[in-house]
Amino acid sequence: MNDLGWIDAVVAGVRPQVMGALLRYFRDLDTAEEAFQEAGLRALRTWPQNGPPRDTAAWLILVGRNAAMDDVRKRARQTELPDEAELSDLGDAEASLADRLDGEHYRDDILRLLFICCHPELPATQQIALALRIVCGLSVGQIARAFLVSEAAMEQRITRAKAKIGNAKVAFETPGAPERAERLAAVAAMLYLIFNEGYSTTLAEAEARAPLAEEAIRLVRLLLRLFPTEPEIMGLTALMLLQQSRAAARFDGDGNVILLEDQDRNLWSTSDIAEGLALIDKAMRHRRPGPYQIQAAIAALHARAECAENTDWPQIDLLYANLERLQPSPVVTLNRAVAVSKVKGPQAALDMIEPLGARLQGYFYFHGVKGALLQRLDRNDEAREAFRRAIALAHTPAEAAHIRQHLDRLSS
Repeated sequence: MNDLGWIDAVVAGVRPQVMGALLRYFRDLDTAEEAFQEAGLRALRTWPQNGPPRDTAAWLILVGRNAAMDDVRKRARQTELPDEAELSDLGDAEASLADRLDGEHYRDDILRLLFICCHPELPATQQIALALRIVCGLSVGQIARAFLVSEAAMEQRITRAKAKIGNAKVAFETPGAPERAERLAAVAAMLYLIFNEGYSTTLAEAEARAPLAEEAIRLVRLLLRLFPTEPEIMGLTALMLLQQSRAAARFDGDGNVILLEDQDRNLWSTSDIAEGLALIDKAMRHRRPGPYQIQAAIAALHARAECAENTDWPQIDLLYANLERLQPSPVVTLNRAVAVSKVKGPQAALDMIEPLGARLQGYFYFHGVKGALLQRLDRNDEAREAFRRAIALAHTPAEAAHIRQHLDRLSS
């Protein structure tokens, strides 16, 4: 880390609190963002000489707010901001603000910021882009590279999202308990979408997109600090960590996909696994199961198995059955069918997924799973057709290459 790197790290760490408070003051995303940037610049100028303030978030909020108000005053030809020396030694003003910005106050500001980014009028792609820009502070260029679009296109996407929020006259007051509970689910879903944008990537895209998974984990940890007794947030955090623990083992040197059962488990991150297992165990003790907890429990069973052969497939089948009841979906049933094939054989699994064909005809994984089941039943002509359909629907070259390996084995 360079000489000023510690300042960048500190400022980035408190960005959600500071942006949330500035948004409450100014009720405008652009103004809050400009105020935060100005406060960050002031920190770079003054902290190397004076050291960081006692409460860095409070300092940045006060300086950012004053800078934005000064801009308004200048436009109105009014009083200018105090000089740099006065700002660098905030004294009692900083202490007073820190006293008012206790943990509960920060919590409300961060929630408001996250809730605004996942406003229901925004499509998921705009929610994610806006959260990465406003909450995480990623540059437009970084976000554009992650989504494989041009900077101009991403700039337009973020601008549209801000405009929709402005036109919707979003309430900036702290939401009540019922609305907070409803929106918490939306925030959790948005964070999981961000995670999947980074995790569901190819080896070639990893450098650009993998940071999204890391940002999602950072934000969900923040959400967990805000809701430390909420088992679904524990479950979501555990789910992300357990999935992320396998990142280094997901591709071979040529960029080909390695299935979970074939991965080198020595490459899995033991620290991520340990943290994820502790969280899901803690969540389950609350006896309030939810979809994220169940998915994390499934991931935990894979993590606990020393080798693929020791995987507790009957328990995974039961967990997927519970997930089907809580969150009915053809994709959940398709995933359960994989577990069923391990427990009851390929024919039972094939019988389970056949009714899903109409709804999943355009889904890559449906045809891949169907082809694998048919192959195990020696119904090779039907398997070839399913694999060809999967290749046609593949989203990435790595997906297509993986299915082609199966197809080549049928032809050999």
